[in-house]
Amino acid sequence: MPHGGVLSISTGHTVVDAKGEPLRFLTPGSYVTLTVKDSGTGMDADTQRRVFEPFFTTKPEGSGTGLGLATVFGIVEQSGGGIKFVSALGAGTTFWVDLPRVAPGPVPAAPADRGKMSVGTETVLVVEDEDVVRGLAVRILKHQGYTVLEASHASAGLELCRTHPARIDLLLTDVVMPGGLNGRQLAEQATAIWPHLRVVLMSGYTTDALVHYGVDKGVPFLQKPFTLRQLAGKVREVLDTKAVLGKPPV
Repeated sequence: MPHGGVLSISTGHTVVDAKGEPLRFLTPGSYVTLTVKDSGTGMDADTQRRVFEPFFTTKPEGSGTGLGLATVFGIVEQSGGGIKFVSALGAGTTFWVDLPRVAPGPVPAAPADRGKMSVGTETVLVVEDEDVVRGLAVRILKHQGYTVLEASHASAGLELCRTHPARIDLLLTDVVMPGGLNGRQLAEQATAIWPHLRVVLMSGYTTDALVHYGVDKGVPFLQKPFTLRQLAGKVREVLDTKAVLGKPPV
């Protein structure tokens, strides 16, 4: 809605009967329906055909990853639900998300997070464009004894690799960042400078969704959001296994 408009969000209840009515793409049962409607520019036919396609975007280069709706689609499908939409140029777009209704019940207590967190004395470079995430990671790692360097984008991280006078042991970097370099490209150039450098990639997207960025399941990966223990444990694990970008230990 580049010139303003109305965005409405509502919830409802949908029952799919034994014949699959009214939503034949869902199994019979009770669903919670989330409706999101805008009065924006709408989508043409070609865009509608590709709307859930990974890495497809109508935004200018560098302004979007094309993973938003693809990720939503995956989450909804994996949850046993469905998503559909209608759109027309000049008439806005409406999305309906149907998720299986579950009976209310007691919330199980989270398991106690006991034991000491992994510690270390090595130097870690954290590259993350989100200030809050970067700040959290830096605080956690400093608290665990590491010397921590930080950069808000890949180019600044690469410059630190070139100019830092002492050894850098591990690079912890987000994958999808604004600018010319993504996290995987940064890792490749950084390990060319420091051949011993260990790497952990992190992202809010799954590794399956990040294949476009050169990320595969052989690369040490930390899923966001992460807990304090998950971050400390992954950093220690990669430092101890001596793996560089998923290659055999050296």
